[in-house]
Amino acid sequence: MAASTEVKKQTKRGATDFVAGGVAGLFEALCCHPLDTIKVRMQLYRKSGQKPPGFIKTGINIVQKEGFLSLYKGLGAVVIGIVPKMAIRFSSYEFYRSFFYDKDGKITAGQTFLAGVGAGITESIMVVNPMEVVKIRLQAQHHSMKDPLDIPKYRNAPHAAYLIVKEEGFKTLYRGVSLTCARQATNQGVNFTVYSKLKEYLQKKQHTEMLPSWQTSGIGLISGALGPLSNAPLDTIKTRLQKSSYASNESGWVRIIKIGKQLIKEEGAAALYKGITPRIMRVAPGQAVTFTVYEFVKELLTKDSVSLTGNKEQKKLN
Repeated sequence: MAASTEVKKQTKRGATDFVAGGVAGLFEALCCHPLDTIKVRMQLYRKSGQKPPGFIKTGINIVQKEGFLSLYKGLGAVVIGIVPKMAIRFSSYEFYRSFFYDKDGKITAGQTFLAGVGAGITESIMVVNPMEVVKIRLQAQHHSMKDPLDIPKYRNAPHAAYLIVKEEGFKTLYRGVSLTCARQATNQGVNFTVYSKLKEYLQKKQHTEMLPSWQTSGIGLISGALGPLSNAPLDTIKTRLQKSSYASNESGWVRIIKIGKQLIKEEGAAALYKGITPRIMRVAPGQAVTFTVYEFVKELLTKDSVSLTGNKEQKKLN
């Protein structure tokens, strides 16, 4: 009976983490997608003898030439992907984390990092890589959304996915998956470790389990800013690799090394950090939104669950 009860509790916690993560992902996408579009355009900018435009100028250029809604190119792919991505991220993180708890319910920073790495790899394979291939193809199109006659090759996320698979094969959706796994693993390892440790510190200092939303947002902002700094070159090479529609018989790592060498040779080592400013501006507030919404929804669902359980028990007593 005890084992059965524990399984039910774990299943309920997993469902709560899944739902709360999905809702958090939706809010994050709606708030931060324009910054991601600017980041992608900066990473795809080719050296032409002129100084590359900064993130503000890149954003202004997109709006002037293609319309304000162009900042939301690829949003469909993100929304379709980010809800399951965040749901999988948080539920898998809590799942991996559960293996490390000691008898007192404590876990070390190193173990938290490993749980975050596991979550990053899991979400990369299941959702992130296919979603990003589609998203980047959509964001890379320089068509004007002001002109109804300017019809792009990829009309929307499902259409882009269909054409990519039809013309280039299903495996194209997994182009750059090793880089995506490496990026997401380091991102989530750093992200969850910094967030959980800052959260524990504030909980102990303030003697409270539930932190105010502004504090959750603050530590989410800090943890979200550190990940991109650790893996910016991986993200830039990944973007170049996934944007390309050229079919090659070369192995993934051969192409990755080739793209990296070519980028450094033609544009210098600094090119590996293209788009780092909008990426931090995209990821950091994104994590602030994500963790704040996640904690709020999780608390809401947990309260509702406890309330329902309490009502059932009260009825039995009556």
